[in-house]
Amino acid sequence: MLEKKETHIEKGPETAVLVGLSSKSEGRDKVHEYLDELEFLVRTAGGKVVERFIQSLDFPNPKTYVGSGKLEEIKEFIKIEEIELLVFDDELSPSQIRNIEKAVECKILDRTNLILDIFAKRAQTSHAKVQVELAQYQYLLPRLTRMWTHLERQKGGIGLRGPGETEIETDRRIIRDKISLLKKRLGQIDKQMATQRKNRGELIRVALVGYTNVGKSTIMNLLSKSEVFAENKLFATLDTTVRKVVVENLPFLLSDTVGFIRKLPHGLVESFKSTLDEVRESDILVHVVDISHPEFEDQIATVTQTLNEIGAADKKVIMVFNKVDAYSWVEKDEDDLTPAGSENISLNEMKNTWMAKENNPCIFISAKTKENYHEFRQLLYDNIKEAHAIRYPYNNFLY
Repeated sequence: MLEKKETHIEKGPETAVLVGLSSKSEGRDKVHEYLDELEFLVRTAGGKVVERFIQSLDFPNPKTYVGSGKLEEIKEFIKIEEIELLVFDDELSPSQIRNIEKAVECKILDRTNLILDIFAKRAQTSHAKVQVELAQYQYLLPRLTRMWTHLERQKGGIGLRGPGETEIETDRRIIRDKISLLKKRLGQIDKQMATQRKNRGELIRVALVGYTNVGKSTIMNLLSKSEVFAENKLFATLDTTVRKVVVENLPFLLSDTVGFIRKLPHGLVESFKSTLDEVRESDILVHVVDISHPEFEDQIATVTQTLNEIGAADKKVIMVFNKVDAYSWVEKDEDDLTPAGSENISLNEMKNTWMAKENNPCIFISAKTKENYHEFRQLLYDNIKEAHAIRYPYNNFLY
């Protein structure tokens, strides 16, 4: 008698639909750029985007984010295509989530929830796991009521309303207690890390900062000759890595930090304060920029704003424009009278532009092909030497 073999059907990635708003200040082209990043986030989380919906609205609808007509259109598409995930480019309020859930029968995520999911997936150390868990609970607490919407649909359910309310309050209390516990645990870890930072001696400290996925970890690996995890996905690095590096005769500490992103959830910024202490307490920041990205100037602005928010605006900064090997441009036809765009600027023109207007030291490299790598090391050495001479004016004989 033949035995029946069990067959395991491997499930593919979750299918997703993206939703964004186009306002007068941000046109459809800009919204598509934002949704490109949101799609990258979905792919990083393991999903597959099959469609985008954009509505022209200056402000999100307070009830359903988009208008009723657009929501009906989205609902119809989800039903026909059997979509599993609906992702919004902004953070949704608890009432918006509730109302959208009533109209659309699929899982709903907003940008914040998606980023938290990726952080939870990427967290490796106990420190990062506690930080992410705290941010997740802080996000969840005001949204607990969405879990109990089924009770609202049961008309005249005697005895249900009381227990339902009690259950919600019980869950809220449990989550508040959990948040309090995680904050205490995080406080203890932060003290340990602060002690570790003090025990590293008086070496000059350099921190790699930048938008997510610009090549910080690859540069870290080049300089420190180590194997820090680097991947072409958003938030490949969550845990701060610190290495002792020697350039010529000069030792210093180099740290690779979590990448910044547009609309980084406030809860995550709060939870990752100790990680960002590496940035605040550094002597020099190496701001890594992906020069091949079409929106690299917006990314620079996002990083600069985040550095201001965490109190690191006064630091010495070295601007490193990475990925010159991937930079591409189209030479403008002489007969074309339309204004030139960023896609028509050659790399040499870009270098001259940025080196002329950037107040900070600035260099263009490729960490992948090592183009200009030795010049970058020399620039780094000169700035570390200068910082060391200021801190230890009597030790200049070392140089």
